[in-house]
Amino acid sequence: MTDLPSRCPSHCPSHCDVLVVGGGLAALCAALSARRAGASVVLLEAAPKAERGGNARHSRNLRVMHDGPTRWVRGRYDADNFRSDLRRVTGGYLGGGSLGGGPLGDGSVDEALAGLLIRESAGIVAWLADNGVHFQDPGDGVLPYSRKTAFLLGGGQALVNALYATAARLGVDIRYDSAVRALDLGDAARPAVVVRHRDGESALAARAVVVASGGFQANGDWLRERWGAVADNAVVRGTRHATGTALKALLDHGAQPVGDPAHGHMVAVDGRSPRFDGGIVTRLDGIAHGIVVDRDGQRFADEGADSGPTRYAVWGERVARCPDGLAFMIFDATIERRFRPSIFPAIRAESVGALAAALGIAPAALEATVSRFNAAVRPGGGPEDGRTDGITPPKTRHAAPILVPPFGAYPVRAGVTSTSLGVRVDPTARVLDGGGRPLGSVFAAGVVMAPNILGRGYLAGSAMTIGAVFGRIAGREAARHARG
Repeated sequence: MTDLPSRCPSHCPSHCDVLVVGGGLAALCAALSARRAGASVVLLEAAPKAERGGNARHSRNLRVMHDGPTRWVRGRYDADNFRSDLRRVTGGYLGGGSLGGGPLGDGSVDEALAGLLIRESAGIVAWLADNGVHFQDPGDGVLPYSRKTAFLLGGGQALVNALYATAARLGVDIRYDSAVRALDLGDAARPAVVVRHRDGESALAARAVVVASGGFQANGDWLRERWGAVADNAVVRGTRHATGTALKALLDHGAQPVGDPAHGHMVAVDGRSPRFDGGIVTRLDGIAHGIVVDRDGQRFADEGADSGPTRYAVWGERVARCPDGLAFMIFDATIERRFRPSIFPAIRAESVGALAAALGIAPAALEATVSRFNAAVRPGGGPEDGRTDGITPPKTRHAAPILVPPFGAYPVRAGVTSTSLGVRVDPTARVLDGGGRPLGSVFAAGVVMAPNILGRGYLAGSAMTIGAVFGRIAGREAARHARG
């Protein structure tokens, strides 16, 4: 790269030991870990201060291994349980190819990195607590029982605020509104970035760089190239600053790709969600209880088949494939009492036909669908036992007739949490090239390397744990590299 600008604001040093690209959990853990190891650290957050923290702002828990009860989790969730859950949700593969294309890499989860994640997760909650983060008391009854995850007290925003406060106190140079435009690895011992900030652009060099800036779900052009029309119809649940610029720069420099660029973690959200930053509160909870139809008023999947934690991700991808990426969850006054409502008010009407008209569906089509469904319902001994006979697709659980007005609906869209393309790293979180060799002095943490372990599937709290664990490792090892 020959066009590195030389100007930098007078109050900003143009070099440091460790440069951290990103402002979410992985980046903060890397910055804190490197600073505690004695390195001078600059953290570049593309967002303004009011939007700092990436997707971590919308989080609520971390998945942690523990051999017995602790201050933050009950019961026992040992290494074998954790590993079994990872294999179950990923199917052993780096990418699922659900939206087209195909997986990259050698086709299997990196067992060494998965084992490292599991072992290090046992101590990550205590480490975060030492850095100012507070966790929910599992015995207070506020949140549902979990033996697998530790819940954040105050949620993700409290986590972000605590870690930024600790980083500032320790002397991390935090720079907001500082988006990385380019990455220069020409000098392996002194990589540099071009940063766009309020004063223009400047170059910043370091002895080691940690890339922890997430996926490319907010980059409409890149997403459209890989996902087609899905990119235009989905909403982004997290930050608008996840453009994937640093990830693309690493790939352009020869980093070995892992995961699947045509895949992402998406869930079913209220179709009226904002384009960005809707977070967890827009997720729809009641799909299993009613029926779901497309814009033509037709059912297209078994609503009762997926009722566990994976149901959110399953329906995100199903809705993404619908015409215009839009579907509607339909229910009546009795069914509505079984689930938590959306953050947005339901669309209601006194008849199924009137509800269809309000949704833009042909009334006769929705009336026919509801009538066929009601006739096929075979009640069971309880609300979960109902099923249908004689219709396609069937509904295998939670089937109940839609009879009691007022009738209600929620529009449903796919909400993208993150993409599933990343770069290969070794157990020190160092980025590897196509031949398996270290790529300069660059390390990676969080979503940008998560497909090494979790290329597809949904495992509650695992993305946060990957970010925290590998952020801590990347920062420590980057500092060791920079100062050694």
